[in-house]
Amino acid sequence: MSDDGGLWLLTLGPASATGLYWYLYRYYRNTDKSHAFERETKVDAKPVTGTDNKCDEVIGTRETRIRGDNVSAYRQRVQRVRGDTS
Repeated sequence: MSDDGGLWLLTLGPASATGLYWYLYRYYRNTDKSHAFERETKVDAKPVTGTDNKCDEVIGTRETRIRGDNVSAYRQRVQRVRGDTS
């Protein structure tokens, strides 16, 4: 292999890596797009509803679980919300 013929092969690796990095950066960051969230997005704010009742207090790290947790009863934790869907 001559010195002139192999040099382009050595520069092909870093050049293609740089091109791939730039392509992925532009693809995922969308730096060429512009979007003004504050002006173009309508957000209807509603008052916060619900309750937050303190049931017990765990001090320190002696207990690894909270008494009365429902981690294993996922069907009771996740329930369908019934009401206005508009």
